[in-house]
Amino acid sequence: MRRDHIMMPADPTDPEDFDVTGEGMERGQRARLIRRTRTALGLSQVEFAKRFRVPVGTLRDWEQARATAPDFAVAYVRVIARHPEMVAEALA
Repeated sequence: MRRDHIMMPADPTDPEDFDVTGEGMERGQRARLIRRTRTALGLSQVEFAKRFRVPVGTLRDWEQARATAPDFAVAYVRVIARHPEMVAEALA
């Protein structure tokens, strides 16, 4: 099994802390982008998922960094952030 490079080691004085890998940092950054986009639009997870046709469970997994949003999803969210009405209209 391949081990990802540790970007931020755990704090040895904190028993609940953990190492953060490069993949984990990327997943967290993608989660933040998605969550910020949704909240900037003033939408709940359910509202965002319905409006932009993303399964709500998938959206939750991405926002909570339980799963890494794929590149196409990140690109889609970036387009939504810039042109939310255009995207919603295109899906109608």
